[in-house]
Order: sequence, then C-alpha cells, then structure tokens
Amino acid sequence: MADGGGVVTIPERSVADNGDVSEIPRRTMSRTARLAGLPIGAAGRATVGLGKRLSGRSTDEVRAEFQQRTAEQLFKVLGELKGGAMKVGQALSVFEAAMPEELAAPYREALTRLQEDAPPLPAPTVHKVLASQLGPDWRELFRSFTDKPAAAASIGQVHRAVWADGRPVAVKVQYPGAGKALLSDLNQLARMGRVFGVISPGLDIKPLLRELRERVAEELDYRLEAQSQHAFALAFADDDDIFVPDVLAGADRVLVTEWVDGTPLAKILRNGSREERDRVGLLYVRFLFSGPARAGLLHADPHPGNYRVLPDGRLGVLDFGAVNRLPGGFPPAIGRLLALALGGDHEAVLEGLRVEGFVNPGHRVDPDELINYLNPFLDPARRPTFHFSRAWLREQAARVGDPRTQAAAFGRQLNLPPSYLLIHRVWLGGVGVLCQLDARGPFQAEMRRWVPGLTPTH
Repeated sequence: MADGGGVVTIPERSVADNGDVSEIPRRTMSRTARLAGLPIGAAGRATVGLGKRLSGRSTDEVRAEFQQRTAEQLFKVLGELKGGAMKVGQALSVFEAAMPEELAAPYREALTRLQEDAPPLPAPTVHKVLASQLGPDWRELFRSFTDKPAAAASIGQVHRAVWADGRPVAVKVQYPGAGKALLSDLNQLARMGRVFGVISPGLDIKPLLRELRERVAEELDYRLEAQSQHAFALAFADDDDIFVPDVLAGADRVLVTEWVDGTPLAKILRNGSREERDRVGLLYVRFLFSGPARAGLLHADPHPGNYRVLPDGRLGVLDFGAVNRLPGGFPPAIGRLLALALGGDHEAVLEGLRVEGFVNPGHRVDPDELINYLNPFLDPARRPTFHFSRAWLREQAARVGDPRTQAAAFGRQLNLPPSYLLIHRVWLGGVGVLCQLDARGPFQAEMRRWVPGLTPTH
C-alpha cells in the first residue's frame, strides 16, 4: 500500500537471511582466508626488510618499500571483497588525500572505485530475494527489470528497472547472508590494526571498525533506510542545488527508489575542471551541513560513490543507510565553541569541551595547545574563502597523526563522546573528499548559514 508520501510499504515478512545460496559459504571461506593472509604477508615483508637493513640499506629506504608493498596487498584484497572488507576500504578511500603521495598515487584509482568492483549475484538468486521480499508477484510492480546489476556496494547491488507508472527506478537488493559476512569481516579486520598502521603510522583503525560494527544493524535494515531517504527527499524537494531520489517501495532486504543519472563524483575527483571541482565542493558542503537543519538528519557516509552530478548541475545524493538523527539540528555547542575559538577565547573553549565530555576528567590541558590541535576544524571557518588541498591535509595529518609528535600526544588526552561520533566521522571524511577535489570556495559562509551559534567574530 502507499503512504501519504507515495511510498509503497511491503508487509513484514519472516524470511531467513540465507537466501538458500550455496555459494555464500565458499565465498565466506575464501574471503576469510584472504583477510587472514594480510598480517602473515606483512610479517614476511618485515623479515625481508630486516635482512635488507643488515645488508646496508637505510632504514628509511626499507620502511618506504615495506609500506608500499603492504599497501599494494591491502588495497588489492579490500578491492576484491564484499562485506566489511569493502566497507572499510570505502571508508579509508576518503582519507587517501592525507597519505604520502608515493603511497596514494598508485592506488588512488582503486580506492575511489572500490564500490564498483564486487562480483554480482546470479539472476536466479536476485529473483529469489525479490520474491521473498516483495511477494511472488513482484514482477507486476515493474514494467521491466534488468537482471544485470548496474552497480555493486558493500552489502548489496543495484539493478535498473522501470516502475509500473513508467518511472526509471533503482532496485537495491541486499546480498543473502550479508549481515553475517559483514560482521565476520569486521571482526577479522579488527585483529589486523598493525597492517593499517604500517601504511600510515598515525592511523588508528580500531575506532573506525568499532563504529562500523555498531552500525551494522541500521545499514542492514532497508526499511529504516527508506524512512531516512524519504525524509531527505521531502526536505530537499524542488531544491535548485541538491537532488535526493525519493523512495517508491521498501522491504527488509529490498529498496526501490527513483533512478539518478549523472557524472559520478569519483570521475570529477580524477579529471574535473577547476570550475567543476569548486562548484561540486560547495554543493557537497551545503548538503552535509544543511541536512540536520532541513531534515533533522545528517548523511553519515561521505564516500564519493554516493554522489552524482546531474546534467542540470545539481548534486544527486545516494545511499542513506548511515545517518545521524539530529531532530534539533546540530548540537548548539558546536557553533558556540567554534565561535569562541575563532574569537580567541581559548579558556572558554576548553571549559566548553570539558562540559561536552571531550576532555578526559582530571587531565590538565593547555588551552593554546588545544586550539592548535583543533586547526583542521578551525581553518576552513577562519577566512571567507578556503582551499582544501592535499598538501594542507597531509600537513595536518602529519602534525596530529604521527604518534611521535607533541600534537599526537596531546590528542590522546582528549575524548570523543558517543553523541559526536558520527558528526566527527562526517567532518573528517568530508574534509578528505574536499581535499581530493582540491576545492576552493566560500565555505565559511556556508558553515555560518547552517551551524547555529556560529556567528561572525570580526
């Protein structure tokens, strides 16, 4: 049946999440074996590195070669896998702009295209899932349905179809057994933090994996995703700059939405013009920052694969499985503390962060060092126009990410309250994408427009 917004809701069904697919166990075993091989390979390369040092090569030379070979294997395995491995790869891909160029350059293409690399499910399996979720007469909902998937993601694949009323639609079908495979991959990857540390010494993969595990249930629930996407579609209806495809039908493991044609953001990252990069960067920031105020929701997956530039210039947004529910908009403390920091009241910023739970109780913190540590959050709001560049991001990452620096030691005194976890993730991921775009623009005005309490300080 249809609700007031035109969304077809499919009755709840008690369907086992195994799809009776015989290839799933074999795929899971193969995936586990490849993931388990990563730390073994790293250990082997470390042994070879020790031999080269003993033979006279410098430590820096050996470390650089070790990093590059480990990165090559890691990105290759992540790019071949579905489930948690691909999801981690997608999350890491937005941070490649902060990696050393000698590591980032050879794998930039693989990182930005991870979501396109998963092998598709066979058509009979897809039909079985559709029948179990939409009913045995599922074909009557469509004028046509294309068996070959148009795209693949970490937990499902997308098929192109035509809805009964003639509208082109995207049909997202969740992989049978996706939940079990996802948790298995994340648990396996959690044991391999040192492999990621080889590539980037300051990268702590554990908080990212912990957050991904905590959000598995939400991302597997397509009914919940349908509600979130429909709310965004209503909030951005008739917007001149942003397009959110609406939902036509939702079930536990199947989601039908309007189809979006456009240029993938990943393509603009690779070869977009200066004008395209700057315009898309501004629209990207506008969407992320305006979502809480307009829809009461923050889109929490800033990966480039979730964005398209439409022929009319609007930015199309996809995949609403990960959202942060902020019915009152951004927490007022964010704008208030940003304004205090920009105005130079460092003591008030420290006290405010203590109240919000960012500073561990009992720790003595220098207010000036605190503001210095927060530069990546403050720089874009300090001047009317800001340039998000790879050089700037690498400088910030080296300053606060290398565990040998004073800034990194200072950062270990701080805490990230659970209520700010997704906001923090979106900020860092969004900055990574903007630096990949090399975007320049009036981001200060955009932040002041949508973040309550962030008023001009000069």
